[in-house]
Amino acid sequence: MSGSARTPCNIAAALPDMAAREPARIAMRCPGTRGADGLATYDVALSYAELDARSDAIAAGLARRGVTRGTRCVVMVKPSPEFFLLMFALFKAGAVPVLVDPGIDRRALRQCLDEAAPEAFIGIPLAQLARVLLRWSRSARLRITTGARAWLADDTLARVEADGAGAGPQLADTEPDDVAAILFTSGSTGVPKGVIYRHRHFVAQIELMRTALGIREGEVDFPTFPPFALFGPALGLTSIIPDMDATRPAKADPRRLHAAIERFGAQQLFGSPALMRVLAEYGKPLPTLRRVTSAGAPVPAEVVARIRALLPADAAFYTPYGATECLPVAVIESRELQATRAATEAGAGTCVGRAVAPNEVRIIRIDDAPIERWSDDLVVDTGVIGEITVAGPTATDTYFRRDASTKLAKIREVAPDGSERVVHRMGDVGWLDAEGRLWFCGRKTHRVETATGALYTEQVEPVFNTHADVHRTALVGVGAAGAQRPVLCVELKPGVDVREWPRIEAGLRDIGRGHANTASIDVFLRYDGFPVDIRHNAKIGREKLAAWAAKEIGA
Repeated sequence: MSGSARTPCNIAAALPDMAAREPARIAMRCPGTRGADGLATYDVALSYAELDARSDAIAAGLARRGVTRGTRCVVMVKPSPEFFLLMFALFKAGAVPVLVDPGIDRRALRQCLDEAAPEAFIGIPLAQLARVLLRWSRSARLRITTGARAWLADDTLARVEADGAGAGPQLADTEPDDVAAILFTSGSTGVPKGVIYRHRHFVAQIELMRTALGIREGEVDFPTFPPFALFGPALGLTSIIPDMDATRPAKADPRRLHAAIERFGAQQLFGSPALMRVLAEYGKPLPTLRRVTSAGAPVPAEVVARIRALLPADAAFYTPYGATECLPVAVIESRELQATRAATEAGAGTCVGRAVAPNEVRIIRIDDAPIERWSDDLVVDTGVIGEITVAGPTATDTYFRRDASTKLAKIREVAPDGSERVVHRMGDVGWLDAEGRLWFCGRKTHRVETATGALYTEQVEPVFNTHADVHRTALVGVGAAGAQRPVLCVELKPGVDVREWPRIEAGLRDIGRGHANTASIDVFLRYDGFPVDIRHNAKIGREKLAAWAAKEIGA
């Protein structure tokens, strides 16, 4: 560990500062045991002093076992004190945590772990069992369990911490370009890829979120998506870890969520659109919240309106736009979003707001091939749909051991002074209006290329979603690109009698004929329970629906 006076570029650098200034402040509370009423007692807590000291001890204990700067370490631990202690210990050590969504397809999970080629594997006992049975991470030379015994592992986390106790402050002198973590995408819109985060990316994310969302030190946060909880200590927040399965937000118990929000006076909440729907349908006011943030997919207009009605009049409801590779890119507050609802329902796409400074968002012509070097000739005119690109401090520059994916997603841009930066291709299509606002029109790979032109999911589905009996719709294409037949898959609202389908289908046809973007759609198929992504339970599995639709219409 360095004795340099320079503060390392490291997300964990905020911990010793907070521990010195506010040692007794609670950094996080976890559900702990459950009381007779079925609610979590939240009897597990870590102060900033404890989080700092214990993560120091774990970092020192790991170093004695060879986990040091640059060591890739898979972390498969549920949201718990151990998860946060481990993550900050690894950041302090300068090691590289590897995070993979545990709920993704088993084959994809093994592929991710094999690609990462970790040198260490830290996980709960169940993860250790899966590692052995499914032959995960065979490259790992060190295996540590969070369990009480070193079953199927070399050691326990408790012994690692005990060995490092008293070693003193641990904070590697990490540089901005040093690799900080490898975060695998969920694979909901393609094959999971390991996004390389450098320390400068995490530090920039903290500042962009602080300024874009107006986050203040000392606030109480309720992050229902675990990775976002890691930002809490760096922002000086008290994080209340929800009593829920983070991989299934749509199944969260709103009674448990409300109990924790009320008990601790949570002022900020982050959740996926699926979790927003859970709270909206529960319908109970959220008087303590001053800021709600939802990301991962567009939030349905009726959910925005219902959440807005549950919040205090002066509260803000933000829906940031971004991706694992670059977050946040743009942000919009619910009042402005609601003001654009009519345009969205008329086929304009979904307004995701203005770019978060200093991000630069530009729209380029749609191209499925790699683009090696940036040229201003790529940029389309205002109002024209193209692929969304972003350059800025949080735009990551490469995928781990995925050169082909990197070439498809990254463009090198050389400035007049000779400096170079990476422009990230979001893989989304959209357009910029005259006010500089970004309108999201869907994934590039989900566009339907018909003989008369392209159709985009977010310019089609919101039009049909206005039908009173429709929960959601999904546009898919059947056939070869350039001659695809557009098909609209329809999921009805719960409780709607399926015998009403002929009437509903006729109504959808009438709606479609009223808009240029939807007039060509003449195939409507009812589908019960759309497949959705693991991470947010909100992104529709259109690839599966397209294959199903092709069989249904005999294509």
